[in-house]
Amino acid sequence: MELALYCPDTGFYEKDDDTIGRRGDFYTSVSVGRVFGELLAFQIADWMQEFADGGAAKEQGAGRESTGGIPSGAGIKYQIIEAGAHKGQLPLDILTWLRRRRPEWYEQVEYWIIEPSLRRQQWQRETLEEFSSQVHWADSLAALSRDRRGINGVILANELLDAMPRHRFGWDARRGVWFEWGVTWQDERFSWVRRPAVDPDAGNPCGFSPKLLEVLPDGFTTELCPLAEQWWSEAAVILQRGKLLTFDYGLEHEEFFAPHRAQGTLRAYRKHRECADILALPGDQDITAHVNFSTLRNAGEAGGLVTEKLTTQSQFLTRLAGRFWESSLRNGTWTPQQSREFQTLIHPQHLGRAFRVLVQAR
Repeated sequence: MELALYCPDTGFYEKDDDTIGRRGDFYTSVSVGRVFGELLAFQIADWMQEFADGGAAKEQGAGRESTGGIPSGAGIKYQIIEAGAHKGQLPLDILTWLRRRRPEWYEQVEYWIIEPSLRRQQWQRETLEEFSSQVHWADSLAALSRDRRGINGVILANELLDAMPRHRFGWDARRGVWFEWGVTWQDERFSWVRRPAVDPDAGNPCGFSPKLLEVLPDGFTTELCPLAEQWWSEAAVILQRGKLLTFDYGLEHEEFFAPHRAQGTLRAYRKHRECADILALPGDQDITAHVNFSTLRNAGEAGGLVTEKLTTQSQFLTRLAGRFWESSLRNGTWTPQQSREFQTLIHPQHLGRAFRVLVQAR
C-alpha cells in the first residue's frame, strides 16, 4: 500500500495528473469548492481568539466578537500545521479567507505543511506562491518538533490517515487464532496469501473481546493501522496549546465488527468507481481504509489531550455554518454555487455521513 500510493517514481499520489475531483478518481471536501476551507478558516480564527483570551472552548456566541481589531494576543505567533495538503488548495483557501476577513489574525499565523514528498512540496509552493512568506515546510512531525519547542495553534489532518498503510488480519475460527494477510507475486499478478498465524502469546492484536471471538465467523477480516495511531500520538506530544483535528472516513471500534464489514474496510477506487481487485493496477488506483477513531481518541487522551468532539462532518459543518451566519464576518448571502458546495459537504449520500471529525484540545 505504501509503495502503490507513495513510491516517488510511480506512486498514485505522486502523479502529475490530478487524481482528485471530477476528472480524477475521487472527491474530497476540498475539491468540492472553497466553502470547506472558508468555514474551517472561520473556526480556526475563533480558536485563535480563544487561545489569545486564555479561555476554554465556547461555541455559544463564538464569532460574534470577530469583527476585526487587534486580538488580545497581538504579537504572538500561532501555527496552523497541516499534513496531507496534496497540491495546496486547502491552505490557499484558509489563508485567502483569513487575509480578507481576519487580517489581524492573518498577520500572526505561521502555516506549516508536513510533506515528505519533494514533488508534492513543489506543487504546493506553486499553489501558495502569493503566501510564500507565511508558509513553511517540514518533512515530518518529528522534524517540525526538533525546530520548535511546541505548537500553539491547530494541527490538522484532512483525509490523511485513511491512506496510511494497514495490517490486514483474518480470523481462523477453527484454530481460534488470527493470521495476517500478506501480498505475494504469483502467475504474473499480485495476490493475497495467508502469513503464519499470530502467536497467541502476543495477545489479541485486533482488540476484540473473548466473547466476540467465540462467535466471529471464520475468515472475518479487519485492519489495523499502527502508523495512524503513532502519528496522532506524535501530534499530541508537540501540541503545547491548541487543537488537534482530523476529517476522514472512519468508524468507532465496535463498528468494525458489524456483519456487513466481514471483509474489512480496505477499498480501491479508480475514476470514482470502487475496484474489485485492491491489488490490481498498483499506482493507478487509490487505496483507502476506514480510520479507527477509538484508537485515535485513546492515543490523544493518553498524551494529555481532552476530546471535545467526535461527530459526523454534516453535524460539525452545520453547526459551524450556523455560527458563521450569526457572525459579522459573512459577506452577504452565499451564491448558488456556494450553497451547492455546502449541500455536498453535509449531504448523507455524499460526504456528510461518510466523513467524521475528531477534535481534541490542550
